[in-house]
Amino acid sequence: MAQPSNSSNDLYAVADFCLVPMGTAEPSVAEYVAECVRVLEKTGLKFKYAQASSSPEGPWTEVMQAIHACHAAVHAKGAPRIATDIRIGTRVDREIAPGTGNEGKVKRVEDILARDGNHS
Repeated sequence: MAQPSNSSNDLYAVADFCLVPMGTAEPSVAEYVAECVRVLEKTGLKFKYAQASSSPEGPWTEVMQAIHACHAAVHAKGAPRIATDIRIGTRVDREIAPGTGNEGKVKRVEDILARDGNHS
């Protein structure tokens, strides 16, 4: 088996999490999501975000610290409660170049669809 792809032997993790602020005065959570994105930008981890989730990748410990930091920042912004769903993928059967976990997964599916000839 290949070893984890960083020197500290921390597993390389590709996470996807949906952080939901609860008990806020307004129905929109956009300000809270933006705060979490600001936190992720400061981590130095590669990440993507979409309308319902954020996907950081990197050493397991750093990814989990980033999710923790998002929670702390959203609480500090005024959310009294937060519910978060987290999915984390790791693999040790091959090397994953840092920052390519999410891109690699998407590219593989795009390549398969491109073989069909009717997908862009």
